[in-house]
Amino acid sequence: MALSRAWAAKATALDNAVSESFFHALKTELAHHQRHQTRAEAKQDIFEYIEVFYNRERLHPANNCLSPVDHEMQLKSA
Repeated sequence: MALSRAWAAKATALDNAVSESFFHALKTELAHHQRHQTRAEAKQDIFEYIEVFYNRERLHPANNCLSPVDHEMQLKSA
């Protein structure tokens, strides 16, 4: 019985590199440095991380080291 690997093409729904990168950042920048007493506390911290820091402040190498908000503004002005 021969086995072969199945690889999805780049930029398809099966390419999970972007989500893996996000969850790695979430774990290393937030989760491993916090202890939450309740699930609600954890949800609030994750929401703030994504909406306040990750989307508005964090520099992303894929966006020429701009935050997603700044990158979108740059694209709209071009």
